Amino acid sequence: MSSSLAKLPPLDLVRGFVAVARRMSITQAALDLHVTQSAVSRQIRTLEAHLGVTLLKRGFRSVSLTPEGAQLFRLADPWLTELGELIAPWTEPGRRTPVTVTTTIGVASLWLLPRLGAFQAAHPDIDVRVAADNRVLDLEREDVDIAIRYAPRAAAGDGAVWMFGESVLPVARPELRLARLDAGSLAGQVLLEFEDPARPWLQWPGWLHAHGLGRVAPRAMLRFNQYDQVVQAALAGHGVALGRQALIAPMLADGRLVPVGPAHAPDLAYWLVRCPGRDSRDCAIVARWLAEEARATALALAA
Repeated sequence: MSSSLAKLPPLDLVRGFVAVARRMSITQAALDLHVTQSAVSRQIRTLEAHLGVTLLKRGFRSVSLTPEGAQLFRLADPWLTELGELIAPWTEPGRRTPVTVTTTIGVASLWLLPRLGAFQAAHPDIDVRVAADNRVLDLEREDVDIAIRYAPRAAAGDGAVWMFGESVLPVARPELRLARLDAGSLAGQVLLEFEDPARPWLQWPGWLHAHGLGRVAPRAMLRFNQYDQVVQAALAGHGVALGRQALIAPMLADGRLVPVGPAHAPDLAYWLVRCPGRDSRDCAIVARWLAEEARATALALAA
């Protein structure tokens, strides 16, 4: 055994620490692990002694992570999750292997998840796992079967199949009584901003400058770090959002949101990408279903 492996702490101690860090509670961690609170506490102290650092700050009926604890949790939590998923079919022979689909958090929340109920009803024998992540995951390394990429064609990757295009337009609740966002109305509005500097086409400065409104200040801005939060804020009537038409099409169709300005179409689209070598029956069925849903979306956008 190499010296580096010999220095690693026992897996049981790391599992106890991750259970506490996930819950921020020794009591809840003990329930999750089906052991006593004192057993979990001993595991944490033994792990701290093994590593020579303090992992938890212990308060009255509360715990929090030290900087070293947070660093260990960021590394160990996803590793233990992946380990559990890997060995599950071995330890539970009757368990079905799910088809894993990854996409951004916004696409997962607003486009994919609302459609999954119909898929499950049609295919009750197929399990689907959604891996929502704004990072571009390596499909083979992350054990992912299918990806929905949001990118220009050059960045979509080999074998990518076009699903539907992108169109962005200002939208708001009808109750705001905003007919059009222009120089006269902008000063009285709250703009809902998506804070992602990597995607300026989804942010207000670009749209405002493109329509000659760059010098007009809105009444206020609310900022969010996830796109689905922007849409939820618009649905709640908190302000005007830049809506991604493909993702909010049902809300436009039933009148929950209404357009209040012209659309623009950035040079981006949604692409279906399959992991090479993953050609199981279940993967093929899920990929075919996603392609059918994409065609329906594209037709609705063209209507």
